[in-house]
Amino acid sequence: MQEFNPKSISFSKKAINHFRTSLQQRGSGEGIKIGVKEAGCSGYEYVFDFIDNIDINDYVFEEKGCNIYIDNHSLKFLSGSMVDYSEDGLNKGIKFINPNAKAVCGCGESFTI
Repeated sequence: MQEFNPKSISFSKKAINHFRTSLQQRGSGEGIKIGVKEAGCSGYEYVFDFIDNIDINDYVFEEKGCNIYIDNHSLKFLSGSMVDYSEDGLNKGIKFINPNAKAVCGCGESFTI
């Protein structure tokens, strides 16, 4: 596992609590993997998944019993970002404040670099 520089991406307490709670409800797993893939109407979208098998090439961020893994390719797109969890009425979920995103599509699901 590579050493992770927490200055390159940060997580709010709400996001960490959300990830940790999701892992506890699942009952197993090494952590959460976040990343970026080519998709959506603007070119890229954020992806999340539980991780059961660790890839030693991933970067890992650990806080309060929660491991978050990011692959090297995705880290280029996420560097400098703040990952937050927000609840606004019926809308709740992970929100990326990404300085690398030049535009976000109308539905908010994808972005352009």
